Amino acid sequence: MLSKQTPVAVVWLKRDLRLRDHAALSMAMEAHKQVLMVYVEEPSLLRDPHVSERHQTFVRQSIVDLNQQLNGLNSKVLAVCGEVIPVFEKLQKHFQFSALYSHFETGLAVTYQRDLAVAQWCKERNIIWKEYRQQGVFRGLQNRKKWLSLWTELMNQPQFPFPQQKKLVHQKSINALERDFVNLPLSKTKSSQVQPGGEQYAHQYMDSFFEGRHRRYQTHISKPDLARKSCSRLSPYLAYGNLSMRQVLQRTEAEKAKGKKGMGIKAFESRLRWQAHFIQKFEMECRMEHQSINRGYWRIEKAKDEEKIAAWENGRTGVPIVDAAMRCLVATGYLNFRMRALVVSFFVHQLWQPWQACSAFLAQQFLDFEPGIHFPQIQMQTGVTGINTLRIYNPVKNGLEHDPEGNFTLQWVPELNRLPKELVHRPWDITTIEEQLFDFSPGKDYPHPIIDLEKSRKFAADTLWNMHKDPVVYRESKRILQRHTLPNRNSI
Repeated sequence: MLSKQTPVAVVWLKRDLRLRDHAALSMAMEAHKQVLMVYVEEPSLLRDPHVSERHQTFVRQSIVDLNQQLNGLNSKVLAVCGEVIPVFEKLQKHFQFSALYSHFETGLAVTYQRDLAVAQWCKERNIIWKEYRQQGVFRGLQNRKKWLSLWTELMNQPQFPFPQQKKLVHQKSINALERDFVNLPLSKTKSSQVQPGGEQYAHQYMDSFFEGRHRRYQTHISKPDLARKSCSRLSPYLAYGNLSMRQVLQRTEAEKAKGKKGMGIKAFESRLRWQAHFIQKFEMECRMEHQSINRGYWRIEKAKDEEKIAAWENGRTGVPIVDAAMRCLVATGYLNFRMRALVVSFFVHQLWQPWQACSAFLAQQFLDFEPGIHFPQIQMQTGVTGINTLRIYNPVKNGLEHDPEGNFTLQWVPELNRLPKELVHRPWDITTIEEQLFDFSPGKDYPHPIIDLEKSRKFAADTLWNMHKDPVVYRESKRILQRHTLPNRNSI
């Protein structure tokens, strides 16, 4: 059993809920005789508007998975509720807290402030805190001149192995520790519509992708229904660290070496390389959580319309593909990239609402919420970077192109089931005779569109294109290009 004289290194788990290729765990076990893995569910983080019960459930499932694996090593994760520093102080009463190990986290403002407080706490107690990279994100960079070579070097390094040494604190000692904490309630409950969390599930999804699902990756990536199977579905496992990006990249290279060199594999690999690029961008300018990165766009004024926002959140805008996408997202936590871009574009451009008013809601729904990707991507789709092409998605055109039979739309908007496929994406075009024929009444069976699609698109396009002439937008665009883009923007 542990005593106040027992030196123990603590591995603080955050968005790195795995045992394989875990630098912090491996280095702690190499340097210390006793290692305790700790996860803390923090009330301050749960209060953040970007965090939801969906995320908590995924994390708890991941810890259940870790404990199943750790059972073979006669250990488990000490998973508790509370703020981090009080938890660490309580641990000090049970053993000699000799060192703290973790991965760097590029997270929300609340986690950044917490990390600063933990760093000060460690300094005051002469506790060494060692942090390791897992995303290919480098703190302190002023531009991207050396980033790609640093990222490539990190991704090519050997993976850290599954822990074999019997250095983890024994289950019995952890059981005794638990009596002094509010323990995190762990559940194996799974939803049939939401992906389950855990390292073992992550590898199952990765295996099934490379065993066959990848073949239609390129052709199905923009299809809202078909993408659910043909895309890798690895993003939540990367977001919460059930997998490291190095594991996925090296597995992809191994599959290519076996002869899998089709367009699906190539397209998948090219998109993998953007993950750390966006997180690095957020690391270098984290005010994107609340402000448009290009200061020139700060003078755009958009009044919040709570009725329009509620209609969008609930899938009641009267625009079928938008409503289907939002209902699907709320129910399953997943949308393919095209539909994510479309619902953001519709919100900020055609509803003319501030992007900050949709950011937290979307983050709560996305099972794979990753701050470093979420905020830069929303700003790209909003058109407030000054360096990206302005995209105002036509929802009817996208519905017809990517859901031509209406399968996805009708699954999530069954009110339209009585209509022929020609009218599914344009129910407002129904004639009086067709209303009687199909027993369908616009505005009664399904809402009228809450905006005029063409007028709202033109207003947004004219406003934003004119902003390109603004001297502040231009000056900021040059700054952003110099700070955040690679010397060759097509090299990753």
